[in-house]
Amino acid sequence: MAKFNRKFIDKHWMIFLIRGMLAAIFGCFTLFGGLGSIENTIAIISVLLLLMGIVDAVGALYGSTKKHGWINSIIDALVDVIAAVSLLFFTKGSLANAVIIISSYTIISGIIDIFHGFLSTVDPTDRFIRILAGISGCVIGAVILNAGDFEITTFIRFFGAYILVVGITSLIYGTHNYSQEKEDKIARSEARKLAAKKRAKKSKK
Repeated sequence: MAKFNRKFIDKHWMIFLIRGMLAAIFGCFTLFGGLGSIENTIAIISVLLLLMGIVDAVGALYGSTKKHGWINSIIDALVDVIAAVSLLFFTKGSLANAVIIISSYTIISGIIDIFHGFLSTVDPTDRFIRILAGISGCVIGAVILNAGDFEITTFIRFFGAYILVVGITSLIYGTHNYSQEKEDKIARSEARKLAAKKRAKKSKK
């Protein structure tokens, strides 16, 4: 029977699954679907980041009731929302601003994931997932920042690749934490049954 430190089992696995599905859908659309105009694509990116920020904010509210993991969710939500608002209001007619904002968001998100992995994650699998996503963000963000040498839509596809990585890792993270929580419930149930049997034996003596 597996043993868990219950304090460190994430209770917000559903947040990661929702976030992962949003990111994975957008990432697939960007990489394998047709891109419209840059303006429309940037608007879609803004909406995606805003939705992810809302999901993270909900996760922060839930985490605050459990007093676990809510600060991480607030940080993620702030980064998402700030990037979304910046894209909406500071990129009109300026592709360079869009590249800077998107690359900055990707790098900052990568750094935050790495810090989450090392500082606030105990499970080895969860730690590996967060660090992998973080390294991907830092590398892809640096590539996007130097995307001036590529075709005009290439930096969008690089960003789509990063978001796809975020989506896949978030889905894995959420699924893993759900399985942990489920296994923990089974372990506690078995422990209660065992304790009840021991009490029953003592009462018979």
